[in-house]
Amino acid sequence: MRYMTDSEWTIRPAEPTDVEQIFGLIVELAEHQRAADQVATTPGRLAESLFPDGSKAALWGHVAVETSTGAVGGMVLWFLNYSTWEGHHGIHVEDLYVQPALRGHHIGRRLLAAVAQVAVERGYARFELSVIDWNTPSIEFYKRLGGEPLTEWIGYRFEPNRLQSLASDGQDL
Repeated sequence: MRYMTDSEWTIRPAEPTDVEQIFGLIVELAEHQRAADQVATTPGRLAESLFPDGSKAALWGHVAVETSTGAVGGMVLWFLNYSTWEGHHGIHVEDLYVQPALRGHHIGRRLLAAVAQVAVERGYARFELSVIDWNTPSIEFYKRLGGEPLTEWIGYRFEPNRLQSLASDGQDL
């Protein structure tokens, strides 16, 4: 993965020293999405996910770093998915966040370009992401980049209590 640099910002893969700042951006994102009370992770858990000891990572990230100060002003966190129909991996973008004061300076676009570059270099078929339905600026941003909404698919989630219940159902089969 090449670094993408301009005079003020460098886009690069996340490093262990970035974890505290990435965690801060996750909290900011949760506040923006009116869900700050739902952040259960910690910097330690995030570090374990991004940089596990003795095993391969299942979560990756890229950051936008201010060249002069080293401050992280944006991030994209992603993981692999797989298309059985296409027979190829893809990327699911879990979070893209750029601090409000930095929006409009192409940092978000450059972060997504870094993910797209990974997908192309590795021969992955696509990358996908989800956006909350009331976040019109982000929806318009993804459309401008050529993203297409998946109107025929409905996402489902099993939260911890439902997950436990479903797991218990399997024991009786």
